[in-house]
This record gives sequence, C-alpha cells and structure tokens, in this order.
Amino acid sequence: MLYPFRVGEVVKYNAYYNWQFVWLNAGTAEFFVADTVFNGLPAFHFKSTGRSHSSYDWFFKVRERFESIARMPDLAPLRFIRDSYEGGYRAFNRYRFNYVDSTLTIDSYTFDRPYKAKKFNLDKRIFDVLSAIYYCRAIDFSKLNKGDRVPLTMAIDDGVYDLFIRYQGTEKIEHRNGQIIDTYKFSVLLVEGTIFKGGEDMVVWVSHDEKKVPILVEAKILIGSVKAYLHEYKAN
Repeated sequence: MLYPFRVGEVVKYNAYYNWQFVWLNAGTAEFFVADTVFNGLPAFHFKSTGRSHSSYDWFFKVRERFESIARMPDLAPLRFIRDSYEGGYRAFNRYRFNYVDSTLTIDSYTFDRPYKAKKFNLDKRIFDVLSAIYYCRAIDFSKLNKGDRVPLTMAIDDGVYDLFIRYQGTEKIEHRNGQIIDTYKFSVLLVEGTIFKGGEDMVVWVSHDEKKVPILVEAKILIGSVKAYLHEYKAN
C-alpha cells in the first residue's frame, strides 16, 4: 500500500492554549516515522513527544511520550507505549497485540489507579492513538461525501471504544503565518477523560494533497481549548 507518509518524516507543531480570549503559545509536539523489524516482520515505528514550555509548567505541565509499532502492509498495531504526565495526572499504558490468538493485552496504571492487566478479543482492527493518526492520513477523503463517518475502534487508556471520524468536506484555512492552505476537514469523536470533554470536540485539517499532513488541530478540553499549528515538516 502506498502511504502519504514515509520513513524519515518529521512533523513538528506549536501548541496554543486559549486563556481569557488570548491564545498563548504553551508547548510543542513532534511526530517521527522510522522503520524496524518486529518478530521478523518489517514494521513502522511511530514516535511522538509533547511538552509544555517551562514558563507554563506552573499552570499545566505536560510531558508525553508515545511509541507505536505497526505492520507495514496494513498499519495493524503490534506494540504501543504511552508514558504521560498531564497537569498532575500520570498515566502509563502498554499494549500488546497478538494476532495469533486474537488478543489485546493492556497493562496500565495512573496516579489514582494501581497497575492492572486486561485482555480483550482482537476480533477486529483496533488502533492505538498513534497508529490511528497515521491510519487517518491514509484515508482517501476524495471518495467521501460531507457528513460521512469512518468507523475507528481504538484502545484508549485501559479500555476499547468504537469511535469514528466524520468527514466535513474541503476548506481553505489561514495558518498563523498568514498562508492560505487548501485542506480536508474532519471531526473526531473523543472519549471523555482527564483532558477532553468527549463528543466530536476535535477538528482536524489536513493538507489537500497526497501527503495529507495535519495542518491544524483544534480541540475543546476541560479547562478551555487548544490548537496545534504545523510548525515544520521534513521528509527524507
């Protein structure tokens, strides 16, 4: 399968937080695509890190690391790790996808929940949050009509949820740097948690080209709203 991303791609974002009608540059996020061999099979190794600027740590400190290993032919995830600190909330997730016995094993803990292991039936494609991002970039939006929903089953924290994205059509948007960009637009159904309110409260604009790079992500959170603007894109 021909994907809109390739090994060596690096995408960086500036994150902005809305505080009393003012958008503050509060942090950064980076995404990397590498390759690896997992159990003898070629695979993608997706990595992402996020952090708040040190000057905003007193308000809402964020330090996050995500890693996902996914099969190259179909992006089926094989392993996933999340290690997050979000404003005093600490969470760790480790997912192991076993397609031989069709099981997903989740090891997890949070600052208020002790370590536990859970098993789920892997009777359909289940994505982790990072492999889901790259799967969404691979969707052929040109074949969708406005309002169409694309189902997306995801493992989040210690559970599995049937979610979806909703295609919202094409739109010209203005980047913070003043550039006008043609995009595909879609919303994402979220699970209510420590940051997000839940519902279709995340909107994503990806470039209207073969790369479908996320240009802008906007989401409502429990204490306001956030935006992430593309800052830098590199592909080897």
